[in-house]
Amino acid sequence: MAKQKSVQTSLTGAALVRLLEALADSRVRVRDARTGFADGLVQWVGWADAIELSAALERPLADQALNEADSDERAEFGRLRTSLEQGLARAMAPTGHSVMEAEVGYGSLRKRYVMQQQTMEVAIGTLRERVRAVVAERSPEMARLAALDAVMDQVLSVQERRLLATVPGLLERHYRRLRDEYEGSGDWVKLFHQDMHTVLLAELDLRLQPVEGLLDALDED
Repeated sequence: MAKQKSVQTSLTGAALVRLLEALADSRVRVRDARTGFADGLVQWVGWADAIELSAALERPLADQALNEADSDERAEFGRLRTSLEQGLARAMAPTGHSVMEAEVGYGSLRKRYVMQQQTMEVAIGTLRERVRAVVAERSPEMARLAALDAVMDQVLSVQERRLLATVPGLLERHYRRLRDEYEGSGDWVKLFHQDMHTVLLAELDLRLQPVEGLLDALDED
């Protein structure tokens, strides 16, 4: 049986979906996020959420002084991304004891992955709130955007957390396939670490998109 190669892909667009699809069993297909988002959003947003979204969109543009003060939010975004990327690389680095890791099993790797998910969620959530506050002070139009982002964050965060919580399970299937294909050899462990790291980077990119969108709005404003 041919050995699997490490998955390589550009971390843009629906990269996380494509990665998981590439790692999944041929019988398990992950729906393209580009076609599924609208349908999923309808299912996720309840009537109370819809009222809040409508209120944010119809928020009156009150008089507000334009804040032209220079901000280092973009620089902070870059620092956080670099810090998180370095943390992911350290967390997913092989120990150098492939056979031993293969014998231990997937449990410890799952814990490491979940821990990195929690780290990303907290750090990026804090930065998003900070950037949102800067956006809200920039102009009346930007204040409406900040209000909309706050509602979207509240509405979608639960569903996002639920969906991303399934990623470690999908990776476990990939782990087992590699283990079976390499038939007891520890050579596949490094390959799995590389794939797991790549998936984490794609998830990081996904989690950072709302913050990057706010920063782009600041630049355009």
